[in-house]
Amino acid sequence: MSEWSKQDRFKAILSGERADRHIVSGWRHFIDKEQNAEDLAATTISFTQKYDWDWVKINPRATYLAEAWGNQYDFTDYQTVFPRQKTTAISTADNLWDIEVKKATQTASLLEHLEAVRKIRQGLPDTPLIQTIFSPLTVLLFIVGRSAYVTKTVFGIEQPVTLESLFKEHRAAAHHALHAISLTLADYVQELQQAGSDGLFYAVTGTAHPGLFDEAMFDELSRPYDSIVLEAASYGKNILHTCGAHAKPEKFNDYRIDGISWDTIAEGNPGLEANLKATKVGGVDHGLFAVNNIDQIQKQAKEALTLMKNQPFILSPNCAIPLNVTDEALEQLKNSVFE
Repeated sequence: MSEWSKQDRFKAILSGERADRHIVSGWRHFIDKEQNAEDLAATTISFTQKYDWDWVKINPRATYLAEAWGNQYDFTDYQTVFPRQKTTAISTADNLWDIEVKKATQTASLLEHLEAVRKIRQGLPDTPLIQTIFSPLTVLLFIVGRSAYVTKTVFGIEQPVTLESLFKEHRAAAHHALHAISLTLADYVQELQQAGSDGLFYAVTGTAHPGLFDEAMFDELSRPYDSIVLEAASYGKNILHTCGAHAKPEKFNDYRIDGISWDTIAEGNPGLEANLKATKVGGVDHGLFAVNNIDQIQKQAKEALTLMKNQPFILSPNCAIPLNVTDEALEQLKNSVFE
């Protein structure tokens, strides 16, 4: 190919092919600009143009999917990137049967983000865009006020319903809820294609951690519902992110995904040498961006690009970039693919 476009590189690399160079992107929350479609779109467009990212992971507010079932949050009070949860749609496991399938075009928070995607596409007509979606299991945990991470609690909810109550005492109801959520997300994913999304950034968050779910429970509660959503997204290129320590990226080798993102330095995780089928996405410790460690960002990026020299690869942070990142750190990440 004589001249590669951003779309050409993105599609080739996520198809397991090499392009003229590796590609790079970074993403972060803008917690003061994520409460409506206009602000989110404008901020995403300006952030992308400033660093000329090769592709865009749209970074909506962390709660937008749980809001679809009625959760309420205080957007004037954040703990890191999570607004304080004021109410949960499902206060006890007995109420899991109340979770119903939603239509994206008739649900306020989903409609808002479809509009944001349309606006971002208009502002970035030639840049690959993928929208962030959480797995149905993660969404259910957020709805009931439980964290989807083994080491964290939900900001604002002191005594959430227990995992035992959710998934053992009310297992049938939990499967009903997960099925309803997955069908809702599948409908939303189809609408995303019409809005201009090129695929998904599909986050199972920290649910692969064995301290939250053992392998059998994860396979029962996540895998079938992940398949429903990812099947709906088969029109695009989809990157799965498994977050935190003990994230088990190899678990997803049989998933219908094109890219795999995980924290290559977290406890219990393999590095970039892992035997994975999907294109690898990552290589730089996201924590380095909180301390503006330019030398280490440069070093880790160079090591990753060297290791992956002869393979399709996407350079990025291993997770979302901290809020206090500096321009210098982001510029170093961007420039690494040209050094």
